[in-house]
Amino acid sequence: MQLDKLRQKEVNNLFAAILTLESIEECYQFFDDLCTVGEVKSLAQRLEVARMLKEGYTYNQIEADTGASTATISRVKRCLHYGTDGYSLALERLQEEKQKKETT
Repeated sequence: MQLDKLRQKEVNNLFAAILTLESIEECYQFFDDLCTVGEVKSLAQRLEVARMLKEGYTYNQIEADTGASTATISRVKRCLHYGTDGYSLALERLQEEKQKKETT
């Protein structure tokens, strides 16, 4: 299992640091220091691919809209079907937040 490979003190500290961030602006600041622009864009692209797959978009539509390769789309799809539900959890919470904002 890949999670077992990740579990170490440094990764725990990284995740704990991310959980302390209180705004999107703080996330921009942190990730600007932590990652290259390409790395952040790659992570964002994968999340968007996951959202589109869950909504039933085709590979061609996803590739055209996001610029993701079919290999990336396949990898994300595999995670959605056989992974640890991390994408689904995050996407559901984002949707809940969006709905809260729309009703207020």
